[in-house]
Amino acid sequence: MLPVVWLLGKTGAGKSSLVCALTEQSGAAIGDGFRPCTRSAHSYDFPPDQPLVRFLDTRGLGEAGYDPAEDLEACRDRSHVLLVVCRLDDPVQGMVADAVSDIARSDSRMRAILVLTGKDLVPDPEALERAERTLAARVERAAGRELPRVALSLAPGEASDTEGLDTLRQHLLDALPAAGLLLEKSRAGDAEQREFQKHKRCVLSYAGVALTSDLAPVVGLVAVPATQLKMLHELGLRYGVKWDRKVAAAFLSTMGLSVGARYATNFGLRELAKLIPVYGQTVGAATAGAISFATTYALGRAAAYFLYRSAQGSAPSEEELRAVYQRAFRRSSDEAD
Repeated sequence: MLPVVWLLGKTGAGKSSLVCALTEQSGAAIGDGFRPCTRSAHSYDFPPDQPLVRFLDTRGLGEAGYDPAEDLEACRDRSHVLLVVCRLDDPVQGMVADAVSDIARSDSRMRAILVLTGKDLVPDPEALERAERTLAARVERAAGRELPRVALSLAPGEASDTEGLDTLRQHLLDALPAAGLLLEKSRAGDAEQREFQKHKRCVLSYAGVALTSDLAPVVGLVAVPATQLKMLHELGLRYGVKWDRKVAAAFLSTMGLSVGARYATNFGLRELAKLIPVYGQTVGAATAGAISFATTYALGRAAAYFLYRSAQGSAPSEEELRAVYQRAFRRSSDEAD
């Protein structure tokens, strides 16, 4: 099950352009990649060769003869975060607000981000601020709560709105770590970070498998450790280090017993929680999946750091490796403080 980002807005709001900007794919590639998933909605899996996130694009609201009720219901049930896309030079957003209100009433837990496009179309700073404030108030009133928001430009043929896109990626990271980690723009500052960027999708892929494997009671008890072990072996191959017992022992020793013991205890408690009737089938399973994603990603990030440093002949200290693990866990889990 891929993390799903649902784009909702009127025709011409910039939904397809937004997907292009976030994925850094051409408009032609995005257009060819979208596939029908309901009568009037389409999905796009990214990256195409090894999908890690799915974009869901509903037909433009407000089109003549289009009743969005069926699409809204179908897309709500399969989505994890909603991007409400409105153009700043278009104050008529009644259909969008109505749709947001319907979604909020049906699922109050749906995470939503307000994306205000067309920043370049309102050149006057005061008018821009007024338009942003007015649209935000309208959509937030429909949602029944304040929403994280970003205003950006998606002007074709111009340089990307780096600041706006970075802000949106951060909002996505907060709302849906699996998608946010994939779409964040790399700012690798040293050789080790640049090397990890080459293998980041591999780690995210295994983390996604761990998430879906851990949704069912008991299954995760076997599937998640097996997934993590397979990931460690593949990372060893990618870094030119055979992941054998000696390397594994050195890695676990450097990670420290406290981290391993805490992970094992929490993992066991999560598996037990999933056996509780009703709770275990809903909240317990969802939480277990989210944490398995986070721990698998953090384990992979720490292993990559360890393998890189070891191959360079300077194995990291326990403090360094634990810091890498904990930082990766916080970035990949909305369960963390």
